[in-house]
Amino acid sequence: MTIFKKNTVLPILFLSLLFSCKDLTDLNVNPNGVQPETVNPNLVLPTVLTETGKAFVNLGFQNIAGVVQHTQKDAWFSEHNDYDWGGDQSWTTYYDLLRNNDLLYQRAVALDMQFQQGVALVMKSMIFGLITDLWGDAPYTEALKGESGGIAPKYDSQDVIYAGILADLDKASTLLSKPKASYGSIIESADVYYAGDPAKWQKLANSLKLRYYMRISAKQPEVAKAGIEKIVANPTQYPIIDDASADATMAFVGNNSGDSWPSNTVFDISGSNYRRIKMCSTLLKPMQATSDPRLALWAKKVEVPLAVDATLPTGTDKIVNGVRYLSPDKVGTTQIDTDPNYVGLPPSVSQLPSSYNFNPTPGQTSYNPHVSYLNEIYMQAKGPLLKARLVSAAEVHFILAEAAQKGWAAGDAKTHYEAAVKASLTAWGLASSYTAFMAQKGVAYDATLAQLIGQKWIASWTNATEAWFDYRRTGLPALATGYAAKRKALPLRFYYMRDELNLNKTNSTAALDKLEVTANSQSDGKNSAWSKPWLVQGTGKPW
Repeated sequence: MTIFKKNTVLPILFLSLLFSCKDLTDLNVNPNGVQPETVNPNLVLPTVLTETGKAFVNLGFQNIAGVVQHTQKDAWFSEHNDYDWGGDQSWTTYYDLLRNNDLLYQRAVALDMQFQQGVALVMKSMIFGLITDLWGDAPYTEALKGESGGIAPKYDSQDVIYAGILADLDKASTLLSKPKASYGSIIESADVYYAGDPAKWQKLANSLKLRYYMRISAKQPEVAKAGIEKIVANPTQYPIIDDASADATMAFVGNNSGDSWPSNTVFDISGSNYRRIKMCSTLLKPMQATSDPRLALWAKKVEVPLAVDATLPTGTDKIVNGVRYLSPDKVGTTQIDTDPNYVGLPPSVSQLPSSYNFNPTPGQTSYNPHVSYLNEIYMQAKGPLLKARLVSAAEVHFILAEAAQKGWAAGDAKTHYEAAVKASLTAWGLASSYTAFMAQKGVAYDATLAQLIGQKWIASWTNATEAWFDYRRTGLPALATGYAAKRKALPLRFYYMRDELNLNKTNSTAALDKLEVTANSQSDGKNSAWSKPWLVQGTGKPW
């Protein structure tokens, strides 16, 4: 039997009476936290911006860079090189960002903070745009409603999502059109993109409109044409990112692994995230051919070049003066690259890419002296060039050059093309190289879409998602898969994740039924990376 002492019972009785008089919801308030109903939008803004910037880098410097053959990996490579994605590509991170952004917007509306409202609409557009670009149909009009909207929102078609994005960006441009002094609630340090400059945010809003108009141009050419021409015809009302100083970028702080460049060796002591990434030969070769000044900034020269010498005795394999010499019998029919300066890793070259180019120590932890590594700047946690690059003047001018090539009233195609190349060089600190580079054969404007998209593909380094979406829309550059790739064509979309297929079965099934099965997707069924979403159905692109 348990015995309670008098001095124990009385305090317990007092506490129970005290708490019985309080609303239980009062007890659930964290006195050290910030409640959604009262939070200042400026406290939410940095999280939305930084997490979005990291999300773009995690795509554009990681697996999507493998898809568009900017880079390849020689360890833990199957996703990156071979599109071995499986069926569980989650969009949870992106919808988490959207929920934070929605809180930012709702609180900005409640407090009549028009700058923050405009920024939130831009970010909403950018993130929803990324979701539909990656997956296809997705929850949009019924998303972000929580309990009021149920846990199984309908999927909106891509045309509805793009139309909503463009409308939000139009609204954002208006909200951001006033002088900075007109907004009384800007905290510059909270805005890690533009330090609270509404003029640059307005340029970003209108530049994103150009991006999405061009995205839908094959499916809705009249809408795209009218939208782009309206922006070009009204530069005062619709300013755009027209020089590199207004690029939408986010620098990395470099204080810990979570806010540092992803391949850094400062917090990754093993160095494996840096060591496994190589520039793909598909990108490296055309940059070499045109003496592209960005190559030396993005990649290192090969440490030990290879040389095959027919005059050498049979069985020769030796290093002389920093060059590894091989007799022809040692090479046989094995693929080899003897370039003395730069050697890239071919796409999906084998099921053991670390062995490429006669690496003497193949394996997950190998160091290959016969393939170029990325420049040492990518070993750093932070740096002036280590930025998330979301939208750039280069992209904007390439879009306008393409619009002009279509015959739309978007200015002169050659002028925009040259401005695009110059903007890219300027963004990488290479503006002084522009004149010599533009004189190179293959770079001097030739009025072809292949050249334009090819240079845009190069300029999207570390932001490879845009290169993928351009490839999907145009079939350019004419990228070919490698030997070990999962399919003999590049993928077109992400898989819907298993949780969605199970928990939101009715709506996800309806979205799946709208995908177009292709010869490359048949073994997966409709939920395949090789099924065609609305955006490319009926276009004959990219394959």
